[in-house]
Amino acid sequence: MWYPLNFMIATYAEFTLPKRRSSDRRGPVRWIASHSLRYWYLNVMMVVGAVGNAALASVVPIYIGKALDLISLEGAEITALLRIALVIAMTQVVRGLLQLGRNFGAELIAQYVERDIRDELYVSLLGKSMTFHNLQPVGDTMARATNDVREVNFLFSPGINLVIGSANFIVMPLIFSSRYHPALILAPLFFTITYFLSLWQYLHELSPVSDGVRAAFGRLNTRLAEALDGIETVKGMSQERQEIGLFRENAWGFRNYFVRQGDIEARFVPFLLMGLTQAGGLFHAIWLHQQRAISVGDIVAYFSLLLLLGFPTFVSLFAYSQVSLGVAGARRILELINRENDLDQNECGYAERMRGQVEFRDVSFAYETGETAIEGISIRVEPGQTIAIVGQTGSGKTTLVKMINRTYDVSAGQVLVDGVDVRDWNLEHLRQQISIIEQDIFLYSRSIAENIAFGKPGATLDEIEVAAKAAQAHEFIEAFQDGYETVIGERGVTLSGGQRQRLALARAFLTDPRILILDDSTSAIDSATEDRIQRAIYAAAKGRTTFIITHRLSQIRWADLIIVLRNGRIAAIGNHEELLATTEAYRLIFKEI
Repeated sequence: MWYPLNFMIATYAEFTLPKRRSSDRRGPVRWIASHSLRYWYLNVMMVVGAVGNAALASVVPIYIGKALDLISLEGAEITALLRIALVIAMTQVVRGLLQLGRNFGAELIAQYVERDIRDELYVSLLGKSMTFHNLQPVGDTMARATNDVREVNFLFSPGINLVIGSANFIVMPLIFSSRYHPALILAPLFFTITYFLSLWQYLHELSPVSDGVRAAFGRLNTRLAEALDGIETVKGMSQERQEIGLFRENAWGFRNYFVRQGDIEARFVPFLLMGLTQAGGLFHAIWLHQQRAISVGDIVAYFSLLLLLGFPTFVSLFAYSQVSLGVAGARRILELINRENDLDQNECGYAERMRGQVEFRDVSFAYETGETAIEGISIRVEPGQTIAIVGQTGSGKTTLVKMINRTYDVSAGQVLVDGVDVRDWNLEHLRQQISIIEQDIFLYSRSIAENIAFGKPGATLDEIEVAAKAAQAHEFIEAFQDGYETVIGERGVTLSGGQRQRLALARAFLTDPRILILDDSTSAIDSATEDRIQRAIYAAAKGRTTFIITHRLSQIRWADLIIVLRNGRIAAIGNHEELLATTEAYRLIFKEI
């Protein structure tokens, strides 16, 4: 089922998949409904099963009342009683099948919607900018992507499944009570009105607590993820007790919300209403019997119909809490999906083969906090040039180069590649032709070959080996028992810093980028390997534009142009000899090195 475009909240994304089904993101209930209505046939199955289940449940008290009246008559025929028993048996078999259909339909909807929501959230997270991911805690994101999505599943099954099923058990006494006497509708009518009024008050009180439960779990998960991610720091500084205390504090906050939820559930008024309704209804029926208005069988049948109200009453305590938690989870997921994203994939943008010319025109950049990182930068780099960027920590070196591939977007000015504003490029084509190797190398828990071929999944083993040799990685890879099929730990923890960086270089060499950015990427390489790596980088830089952020003199010396940054501005620009002779800021950096 496809939804019109006005159902969508306009959001930009760095990455999307073609022909995605749209969803109504204007609110959590609309969003859930737009996902579930794709499976309308399963919704019909669930509703038909719920109505049929309740209707056939009403058959039992009605026919038992008839049987009781027959027994009280003299000369009652056994065949009539057998017919009643047969009708009850057949209707309950059909009822069981309908109930199976209702539960099956609800469970399928729950699983399908969970799958679709996980898919939508994952694609959305891939499409968010690095600014978003830098500010959004990973633990909270994981809590929303796992537990909150699961709560949406439970919203349907058992949540909505029981809500729809129980609602029909309220309707049936209203329908069938008047068949014995018109006045007998008063008790179920009283229950229906007061039940929904008390339910509204219950949900109104429960909703903020449900939101608090989900938010508290997010905070708990965030702290846990940070502690585990930084476990080396925690242990290195003997802060285990401190972390346990912080985790306990968050866990206690999570527990307090559950206690508040339990307190609200303990004051669930419909239990009292059910008791009053059944007692009052029975008293009314007995009084009508004394007036010879109804029979004993009618009293039994009528009271048995009132007993059906027990199912929605008991179920509501659990079902509506589950629905409330599901809506709260959906609200948190939707808030993440709808979070503003400044970068657009620009599918119709410029997508030609890149030459490698880069120009910064009066570029400035400030973070969302308002802190200015880059201000008034103007540089022109010709294809094939090697540019070294130096400066003290915090001078804006990394921020500058990350604007080339739009990891960050300029706050003012323009960054142009081949004379085209990077914002006018097709983002995928732009990034496919630019490779960034950072000091903090990320490797996946896969084989070495798969890690090298990450940017080029169809690469052959021969191509992978050529790239590894160019990055001086082939020798240590072959030393492993399984060679290129060796599976490395998450983030490459089983490798040394130098080995990880050489694998990252091999990954970059394999993609043959037109612009190569090395952000202090050889800092962990030992001096014995450095000379070979320098020759590899020098060879790789030929024919492509290369930006090098480094403090190694061996790399700075052979750059065509050296840019000295200071407090986000260009302090000097030229080659090594010129800057050493004329620029105090460069000499200071040189002395520090």
